[in-house]
Amino acid sequence: MVYNISMFKIFRGNKKKKTTLVIAAILVAAGILYLNRAYSHIYSTIAAAGLTPVDNKAQYFIDATNQANNMETTNIVYSALGDSLTAGAGVDNYQESLSYVLATKLSGGEKTVILNNHSLPGIETAGIISDYLEPAISDDPDLVTVLIGINDIHNKVSAAHFRKNYEEILSRLKQTTKADIYLISIPFIGADSLMLPPYQALFDARTKEFNKIIKELADKYTVNYIDVYAPTVDLFKTSGDHYSRDLFHPSASGYKLWADIIYADINK
Repeated sequence: MVYNISMFKIFRGNKKKKTTLVIAAILVAAGILYLNRAYSHIYSTIAAAGLTPVDNKAQYFIDATNQANNMETTNIVYSALGDSLTAGAGVDNYQESLSYVLATKLSGGEKTVILNNHSLPGIETAGIISDYLEPAISDDPDLVTVLIGINDIHNKVSAAHFRKNYEEILSRLKQTTKADIYLISIPFIGADSLMLPPYQALFDARTKEFNKIIKELADKYTVNYIDVYAPTVDLFKTSGDHYSRDLFHPSASGYKLWADIIYADINK
């Protein structure tokens, strides 16, 4: 068989094309493998840390005179709605949690605060509606904080469904309580050594999206919106003593930082 120059060029071109396709396929496969392993790394690291639930109760008394259960001196009934960030995952006892530290600040050594703890690690907005909203309303609270959404983000709840659930929580609190309601933005959590590229950026983008929804609902219902995201996002993208050992849930110092921001906003 006689090969001419044109046939040789076609053969060489086909070989080059096949090589390119093979390289592209290898790169795609490697990329998919990396993404899968980087994603599983987040949750396997959190699980491996083995954080145990803090000994949190349904109710705490923060009393100016150190006389627990002294109902006659009660000044503030505070109900805290949320997930693990309200439950205090990452600390050794509930007294180091966000809600308890905030309640202590609200007491200021002068007022008695009844802190009603309506929180559960792993809960989403839907769970707040089904399990904790009515008990919180029944508290007849003077002040309510709502910090919910991190599990909706990680469990891939749609933004539309999140908005629907969050609005139900807010509308019912607004209609059935006399409380001052404070919606706390979803903070960014996840150090760069936990959330490898591109996941930190992706979760950050979703956090911003959900916080925009919360802010819009706060404006719609004329309630207070407290931004803990913006002042802390850069810090919480890195590891440090603001994190517990899972590099996801805050440590006592991390919760105190949030409590300082929230209290300053409430007390302004």
